[in-house]
Amino acid sequence: MAQVNVDAYVKQDRIERIKISPSGEFLAFTVPMEDRTVLAIMRRADKKITAKATGRKDSVVSDFWWANGERVIVSMAERLGSRDEPYATGELHAINADGSKAMTLASPYGVGDAINAGRIQLELEPAVYLIDTLPGDERRVLIAAWPFSSNPMTSVEMLDIYNRRRTTVATAPVGRARFAADAAGEVRFAAGYGSDNSSKLYYRDARGSDWRLVNDEAQSHRVVFPLGFSEDGKLAYLQSEMAEGPDAILSYDPASGKQVELLRDAVADPWETIERLGAREPAGAWFMHDGLRSRFFDETTATARLYRSLEKAFPGLAVSVTSTTKDGRLALVYVWSERNNGDYYLFDTVAKTANMVYSRREWFDPARAQPTREVELKARDGRKLYGYLTRPAGKENGALPLVVLPHGGPFSVFDEWGFDDESQMLAEAGYAVLRVNFRGSGNYGRDHLQSGAKEWGKAMQDDLTDATRWAVAQGIADPARMCIYGSSYGGYAALMGVAREPDLYRCAVGYVGVYDLERVYRDTRDSRSSRVWVGDWLGERDTLAAVSPVNLAGKIKAPVFLAAGGRDERAPIEHSKKMEKALKAAGVPVETLYYDTEGHGFYNEAHRREYYVRLLEFLSRYLGGAKAKAG
Repeated sequence: MAQVNVDAYVKQDRIERIKISPSGEFLAFTVPMEDRTVLAIMRRADKKITAKATGRKDSVVSDFWWANGERVIVSMAERLGSRDEPYATGELHAINADGSKAMTLASPYGVGDAINAGRIQLELEPAVYLIDTLPGDERRVLIAAWPFSSNPMTSVEMLDIYNRRRTTVATAPVGRARFAADAAGEVRFAAGYGSDNSSKLYYRDARGSDWRLVNDEAQSHRVVFPLGFSEDGKLAYLQSEMAEGPDAILSYDPASGKQVELLRDAVADPWETIERLGAREPAGAWFMHDGLRSRFFDETTATARLYRSLEKAFPGLAVSVTSTTKDGRLALVYVWSERNNGDYYLFDTVAKTANMVYSRREWFDPARAQPTREVELKARDGRKLYGYLTRPAGKENGALPLVVLPHGGPFSVFDEWGFDDESQMLAEAGYAVLRVNFRGSGNYGRDHLQSGAKEWGKAMQDDLTDATRWAVAQGIADPARMCIYGSSYGGYAALMGVAREPDLYRCAVGYVGVYDLERVYRDTRDSRSSRVWVGDWLGERDTLAAVSPVNLAGKIKAPVFLAAGGRDERAPIEHSKKMEKALKAAGVPVETLYYDTEGHGFYNEAHRREYYVRLLEFLSRYLGGAKAKAG
């Protein structure tokens, strides 16, 4: 069997996201580095880099926007490890396309004239988040300011992007609120969570009007949040959970209170809103399950017609317009699939021509990548489960060694359709790879999400077991050669898998996992909402020992490989070390890979390479697949 080139999966891309300026003169894009993300701006005419914005170590550009023809606003986040979900730090920065007037606009750590100057302030200012760039205003943007206090009430402010001057225009009726503004820049929705962790949605008619409660999850038993407004401001668009099945997109008439269902998929929640070209008005949405499918409120609109023509031009690929010039002539189009990492094209809407701008991770040939198909099965209690199966090249039929790959999170997170590095790498090594959106996962409606509450190690684990046995019954998996591997919550599920089903799996791998749920409970921040969350989702403290892998090592027969980082704040390395100690005490073969300098997932390229080399060697020993090619 040919060896796997893990370097292809470890290597960083040169560019991630790209947006065109309103004038069409510049492209702004993010550049991933080993321990941070950089924003760069390039002049299209001569491909010269005219500006760069570099953050501190572990910083991530969470998003960026062209506020006008010359100025880019940058929102920052922090990520302590490659598997960590970026945490928005509440910082906004700005820089001109020619590199001038770079400044921190607002930050909890103080402001200065150097982007991301550093954390120099002990008493934190409010964290800030962009609401709207206000297309009709060249100087100001709308921001939400979140004070650091025991009972913070979020305020809405106008921020001058050249001199930092701020003016308060509204105060939210609920803490930690997110807002939605109409086309005129008036904030009319505020959505947040009370101390009971129930979602609250408020609406007001205009600036100065009283807020009124539109939805309270504690009463309606559903979360409703705003997606935007019609251009004339008379109609709002909402996404609403439903009693059964996936979420729906509704139109909402604030004057009458009338709601009308516009879009709803039979399987999946709306994945992301599609905006009308040249406006901030929702025109439709994408839905993700057996691929990514676009649907529109009105198929006769110019936006729908453009998307349909682009989808015909790029068959089998998902298509998204990331940005357009102010005159609408040029559109930056991103296309991708489960076999293609993604390509950017500049599409001329008049000439109907598309020119390649950048191909992401071009060393992967889509023709040689393996297709991923959606699978559907039933759990033992009848619940429908959806997931994705990837098979090795030339192995479309017959039982294969199987790797079950539970996702992290676990709640609201879900396995997506798209190019998945580990699925592709493991398929290249000769394994069938099964990813399952067990109960508690997002994307499949409120009931599917809520059914995972307090089911760590119980029904959530049963779903993975049932999916594994389904793969055997379907002739996909060789029952004598199956392993379960995951990171974060997935690491927990891997260890619980071999503890609950000691004869089902030949081996287990836990990468930056949590294995002691009592410790998770103890480490939870001492706030009312956090305690409510732990009780509602993880379970009562006296129930957690029974579903903690560190207490179940004596039931495990399969060999285990553990990997963790010493700087991991999400899943501290003590979880892995305590698990290792328990396994050794029980006589279970266990291997480890620890790096004191790494966080929640390894950043360093050499460390990631070593991890994948060790992973493939471990799996090969017990399942018989290919090992990594020598470096």
